[in-house]
Amino acid sequence: MRALICGYYGEHNLGDDALLEVLLGQLPAGCRPLVTAHDQALVRERFGVETTDRRRLKGVLAALGRCDALVLGGGSLLQDATSFRSLLYYGALMLAARSRGKPVLLWGQGLGPLRRRRSRLLVRGLLPLATAISWRDPASAAQAREWGVAAGVGSDPVWALPARVWNGRGGPIVVCFRPVRQLDAAAWRPYLQALEGLVVAADRQVLWLPFHQDQDRGLLADLSGQGLVGPALAARSRELAAATPQEAMDAFAQAGLVLAMRLHGLILAALAGSPCAALSYDPKVAAAAAGIGCPCHDLEAAPPPGLQHSWAAVLDQPPDPAGIAALRQESQVHRAVLDTLKG
Repeated sequence: MRALICGYYGEHNLGDDALLEVLLGQLPAGCRPLVTAHDQALVRERFGVETTDRRRLKGVLAALGRCDALVLGGGSLLQDATSFRSLLYYGALMLAARSRGKPVLLWGQGLGPLRRRRSRLLVRGLLPLATAISWRDPASAAQAREWGVAAGVGSDPVWALPARVWNGRGGPIVVCFRPVRQLDAAAWRPYLQALEGLVVAADRQVLWLPFHQDQDRGLLADLSGQGLVGPALAARSRELAAATPQEAMDAFAQAGLVLAMRLHGLILAALAGSPCAALSYDPKVAAAAAGIGCPCHDLEAAPPPGLQHSWAAVLDQPPDPAGIAALRQESQVHRAVLDTLKG
């Protein structure tokens, strides 16, 4: 059995690297993966798999012809927030696979956002083509049921990664911030002021960890260049490179607090046992924070005056391990989807 694994791989995003790591580890014995990737050399070196250029649909369709099954792996691929063209890409692959009699698996998927009526109509027509599905959140599962497609639901697949022992009491504050539409220029100021107040009061250093190497790297320098980073925060801040999810978890395990905007930054921080808090630019981040039981502020709302106090309250206070264990258990539902590739 050979499976074409499609996702946002090789795009220098630690979250998608973590998803791929889990997916490959859950493939049945004897199943050979062929992975769509942008930075193919990186994915081949890191995971030891065969790849094809994910940005060339013609080449991906040719690769599908050499495979026995199609797996849409992790994340939210059936959405139009990236673009309607992206949705058409995955729809074309699903249609091509089914027209050739190949099974289509939706593994650990989120559904949406689907902002256009034509997107909703398209996805509603595509879902019945899937031969096995697992959702990573209840909202996605509920939307699919409304369209007549019932399937298992669990937590995000990344929760299946091995947990770490936290040793970060008194350690630095690690931030996984990203550029978002809600924080345009000066809108960053109250969050950075709250962070500055916290690090001065607690006498901590700040490590800026770019979770997406292309989008997040240099954010500290950009904000500093705009005069948004106060002198006390600037003096305590430096950027920290992490090439793999494991390196990110190493940093989180030594942190007194992780402030995350990135969904998988938040999940990996919790897996490392680190105290954490979230700034939510997307409902998926707020949902993960609720599952962890950590503070979360919705960036669609005005900055609360007590933000610094909220963060200070969880500094050096790790999340409930029972809650983390439950989320890890819930993630196992996705393995059953890949088990359909046996034989």
